[in-house]
Amino acid sequence: MIQQTLVLVKPDGVARGLTGEILKRFERIGLKIVALKLVQVNMDHAKKHYTEDISNRHGEKVRNNLLSFITEGPVVAIIFEGVNAIANVRKIVGSTESASALPGTIRGDYTHVSYSHADEKEMAVKNVIHASADENDAKNELSLWFSIDEICDYKRSDEYHVN
Repeated sequence: MIQQTLVLVKPDGVARGLTGEILKRFERIGLKIVALKLVQVNMDHAKKHYTEDISNRHGEKVRNNLLSFITEGPVVAIIFEGVNAIANVRKIVGSTESASALPGTIRGDYTHVSYSHADEKEMAVKNVIHASADENDAKNELSLWFSIDEICDYKRSDEYHVN
């Protein structure tokens, strides 16, 4: 199934110059970039991304830390498209907790902070990247971050073997 999913290179990933490496990992498995932009996220937009549901699941303090983190610097927003894009992206990204992410995943290779360390420092886990969790999240996040006229339709040369 051809899907689209959102990936955000968070402020720590942008500041560390990891955007190119992150894009490369997805492109080399055949996922196609159909939208890409650099965004300075304001608080209103951040609150639409990290909704009240985050507070309900993880607490208001966690949400506030995430809001501060996502607005502290620019974010690279990307829509990737491909076969089972959501699951494939999640596999490459790795576990949300950096300290638990396996080597070979983006978070496993570029981050190491645990939930307990972040809690002790009263900060968000700086884990370089966000990826839509499932189809419902992808649908909501894609429309939040991109307008329909920002999404490009084209064929990569390696797509001809999946159609």
